[in-house]
Amino acid sequence: MDRMLYVAMSGAKQAMEQQASVANNMANASTPGFRAQIDAFRAVPVVGDEPTTRAFVVATTPGADFSHGPLTDTGRELDVAVNGDGWLVVRTPDGGEAYTRVGNLQVGPDGQVTTMGGRPVVGDAGGLVIPPGSTVTVASDGTIAARGPGDPATGVGEVGRLKLVNPDTRDLVRGDDGLFRMRDGLPPAEADPAVTVAAGVIEGSNVNSVEAMVAMIASGRSFEMQMKSIQTANEDAQAANRLLAYG
Repeated sequence: MDRMLYVAMSGAKQAMEQQASVANNMANASTPGFRAQIDAFRAVPVVGDEPTTRAFVVATTPGADFSHGPLTDTGRELDVAVNGDGWLVVRTPDGGEAYTRVGNLQVGPDGQVTTMGGRPVVGDAGGLVIPPGSTVTVASDGTIAARGPGDPATGVGEVGRLKLVNPDTRDLVRGDDGLFRMRDGLPPAEADPAVTVAAGVIEGSNVNSVEAMVAMIASGRSFEMQMKSIQTANEDAQAANRLLAYG
């Protein structure tokens, strides 16, 4: 009976954690550039004085769904979407690099090009700074050009080029901030000239709302099934004790 309890108890706990992951996907169904979290279950042997036949069920998040999200035309100069595979690079608070598909960029008060979340966008030569009052255009290769206000002939010229990378997705891990980074021990990804962007376009989330809703219902049913198994194991144990007590 206790083996059944181990499986059912841990299964119910992990079903709840899976629900949280699915709920996070659903909450980000309209977040630009979001990549859906993939969930899976695996068995883990219990370490301790318990019999070696006992095992827990553990929910794992082995990775993310890297399929592309839908593209929406916005006409906004600083909205960019990566064509095909590839990533934009942003600077993290610790000075490192992280990767994102969120392309709704903006210009901060200091002229720094950042994401809507305030992360500085990295260029091939470092940070990207736009002169005040300039009109910005982004070329397909990621080159940012700025034109001064007033006379169209007043050119500021090339500001810099977005650092675009395309590392193997197996080398990427998602952080708690939603950004992807290279696995521990791997160097930052190198710029890839083959990666291009489309201006005036934004990439949406790749979460399928219908599939996420079905997964939420399935995980809820799984939790109910595990709780029913716990109840059944408890009733069987009580019945066995009565038989032993009264012969």
